[in-house]
Amino acid sequence: NGSGKSTTMRAVCGLVRPDAGLIEVCGVDVADDVSATRRSMGVMLDPLQLFDRLTAWEFVETIGALRELDPAMARRRANDLFTVLDLVDDADRPIAEYSHGMRKKTALAAALLARPRVVMLDEPFEGVDPVSTRAMRRMLDLFRAGGGTVVLSTHVMDIVERVCDHVGVIHRGRLVASGPIDELRKGRRLEEAFIDVVGAGDVDACRLGQIDRHAA
Repeated sequence: NGSGKSTTMRAVCGLVRPDAGLIEVCGVDVADDVSATRRSMGVMLDPLQLFDRLTAWEFVETIGALRELDPAMARRRANDLFTVLDLVDDADRPIAEYSHGMRKKTALAAALLARPRVVMLDEPFEGVDPVSTRAMRRMLDLFRAGGGTVVLSTHVMDIVERVCDHVGVIHRGRLVASGPIDELRKGRRLEEAFIDVVGAGDVDACRLGQIDRHAA
């Protein structure tokens, strides 16, 4: 938490200007042509950027219009996405009535609508129930199978181990480790590898005892 994950994603999307360095998306410098890089991406940021008064259909159709997609094609794609995400039965309801998981699924459908080469997801599974998580993972598996790249941020190691094949660890604003997940954990649980990389030790039992005494 607070390491710079969301800031990094916003910089890649061209919403935050970095102090230094170069950001390229699909070979294009974001600083040189942010519009071109955004056309190659689908994005789901945290907090979600949704219009609560619209239905899921209306929201996704609006995204399609902004992406200059053919309306009939956009609706067919939206129907396919809603089907995989188990959202068809609720797609005519206002987003304001949606659960947190349904809102995230709507945002994911919008991110994938234009068939981007890369999809950027900031904390996509945080606060999402297991059923919605399974539907979202199924959709992302299909996207990856079609040649797409998924970049997601999370601080939940269990999610990383289940869905990722490559991991980067950001600590205090710096990338301190990256590579294939099996190489990084070296036979250990990813949580143990993460703690070693960032240099965090176990909680001092004596300090916990002092806290207990003060509380009493």
